[in-house]
Amino acid sequence: MMRFFVLITALFLASLNLRPVITSVSPLLGTIQETLGMSGSMASLMTSLPVLCMGFFAPAAVKLGNRWGIERTIAYCLLLIGAATASRYFVNSAWMMLLTAFLAGVGIAIIGPLLSGFIKGNFANPSAIVGVYSTALVIGAALGSALSVPLQSVFNHSWQASVASWSILAFLALILWWRPVRKDPKLNGPVDAGGLPKSNKNGLKLPLTNKRAWLLTCFFGLMAFIFYSLTAWLAPMVQAMGYGKQTAGMILTLFSLVQMPVSFLIPILVSRFQHRMVWLIGCAVMEIIGLIMLQLPVTPWLTCIFLGIGAGGLFPMALMLPIDETSNSEEASALSAMTQSGGYIFAALGPLFVGLIHDYADSFPPALMGMSILVAVMIVIQFKIGNKKAKMIQSE
Repeated sequence: MMRFFVLITALFLASLNLRPVITSVSPLLGTIQETLGMSGSMASLMTSLPVLCMGFFAPAAVKLGNRWGIERTIAYCLLLIGAATASRYFVNSAWMMLLTAFLAGVGIAIIGPLLSGFIKGNFANPSAIVGVYSTALVIGAALGSALSVPLQSVFNHSWQASVASWSILAFLALILWWRPVRKDPKLNGPVDAGGLPKSNKNGLKLPLTNKRAWLLTCFFGLMAFIFYSLTAWLAPMVQAMGYGKQTAGMILTLFSLVQMPVSFLIPILVSRFQHRMVWLIGCAVMEIIGLIMLQLPVTPWLTCIFLGIGAGGLFPMALMLPIDETSNSEEASALSAMTQSGGYIFAALGPLFVGLIHDYADSFPPALMGMSILVAVMIVIQFKIGNKKAKMIQSE
């Protein structure tokens, strides 16, 4: 029981570090721009750069995990995130701020897929444990956006101290990750001297020739595309309906709050009752309903609940699928690296897609229709994914 508690705590703390370095910047964006003399496009890179890193550098998780082991690689990346975040205290130029975003983004990109492998290799019912991973991500994101301004006041109105203070989370997680708990041999086969499972294949690569892996990647990409589009534009959409900035901000907060319990419960429910295709399609339908409601004279308070349930349920299932469809921790890391790499690169285009359509049409409904069509495509892919848990065959 103690071992389980330590592993769950380690997983939660590591996951908690994957969003605050991004979301803590948004509430202070105007102040940072003014202080560092950044243009609007350059300031947007503080958010989009880490997301792009999550796409481009996720494949490196496979090679680094093979070389150093999953736990040790996660520890090194936590150290990188902590150091990059802490260095923001000394930022006095735009390029230094962007460098911290880049370095933290690299660490986040590598940790993400490896946590899937860690879950696969350490828990008897890994699908249910994904809820801890996804919930910690949502909590970390919410804390970063909610506390940045109050922290600025606490630190004598220093935005540098506010954004740098989130490094504490990384150094706290390192207490458990620097000397990781040994794996249970019964869960994942033979264990080597470093406490990592021996694989029947050395040097696993991304399963680029596997059609099912591409199917899962497309699903992850569409899910993340919609999520980041809503995260970036939900508040402006609400304002366009005639509501004030404060109300729009509160609705965006509710959108995040709804995701917390849903992200935790959905993996447990899927693990308990199976029929994952029903849960996948059900959450996607909730998103379509929410997107349609945004185009109708319906209160956005109700709309964001539908959107939050949809987004909060789809994200943990997207994380769960690579764990379900692989046979050991290394394969889970490789498949997660592929789905997250392609998925996040595509997702980074989401806010741009909505912005361009809004600029062209001078309204949000055309963009919302486009997003609804993409969710419909995602449902078709979900039918193809189905309930079958086919073990992925890794390409050499």
